[in-house]
Amino acid sequence: MLSSEEIIAAIPHALLQADVPGLGPRSEGKVRDIYVQGNRRILITTDRVSAFDRVLGAIPFKGQVLNQLAAWWFEQTSDIVANHVLAVPDPNVTIAREADALPVEVIVRGYITGVTSTALWTLYNAGVERPYGLELPAGLRKNDPLPEPVITPTTKATGGAHDERLTSAEVVEYGLVEPGLWDEIQQAALAVFKRGQQIARRAGLILVDTKYEFGLIDGKPALIDEVHTPDSSRYWIADSYEAVHGTDREPENFDKEFLRLWFVGQGYRGDGTPPAMSPEFIAQVGERYIAAYERLTGQVFEPGEQPVAARIARILAS
Repeated sequence: MLSSEEIIAAIPHALLQADVPGLGPRSEGKVRDIYVQGNRRILITTDRVSAFDRVLGAIPFKGQVLNQLAAWWFEQTSDIVANHVLAVPDPNVTIAREADALPVEVIVRGYITGVTSTALWTLYNAGVERPYGLELPAGLRKNDPLPEPVITPTTKATGGAHDERLTSAEVVEYGLVEPGLWDEIQQAALAVFKRGQQIARRAGLILVDTKYEFGLIDGKPALIDEVHTPDSSRYWIADSYEAVHGTDREPENFDKEFLRLWFVGQGYRGDGTPPAMSPEFIAQVGERYIAAYERLTGQVFEPGEQPVAARIARILAS
């Protein structure tokens, strides 16, 4: 594990935007800049940090953690469903096959939780029948495990907007995904989630829920984007969950929610100028991301150099 001092020392260099001549077009994401070279996508980590769907600052090595952790998860689940990764030649770089992204994000939930107006727990607790079209048993308490993981699909985010009340039946009804393909994607998503829960448990974590994105490569479904990272998934620390389950207290998060809750605690709700993060807090968040990588993979996180155009160009040419 990198020390707090090493993380703090990297702060001035954390916010990265690669500019690689000869590649294009480039689109900027929350975590990665995406270039296209033929039928390959080159994803270059940028360490941008998001909460409330906004860029708020930079956590050193966060982008590298997400890049390497997602690549590791793709390996762990490649026997279940294909993915877009071709190679990860550098901690900052993933080279992937181009995919036609499907317009649906597949949310898989293993627990009934959440606080927003569209959260599964909020709807269930308010007496909504068949929230998201699901048949749920009576008597569930907040943060209880569901009898089986469930899928609550949503339209792919556009400008931060989601249709969070979409049902699986509506995915087909609205013509978003063909029926046979949608069945195949749901089966794959549930199998990948089950694998994720098993690995997380061995690491002392609980994979609560997650978001998968699928695309078509040569007409066949493949996982794209990132998988089971602290930005795309909700994790609880297992010991914390066992200690507070059934009480009014919340389990300790081991994901981006840790960052989000800090901003809420400062009174920030996503509008206006966000409060500044101290170097010590930045290091604390960085340690969480690195710890997630190390606990899940069993490997020591080794940061790479900052990505520069010439070096990335050499990687792509090799």
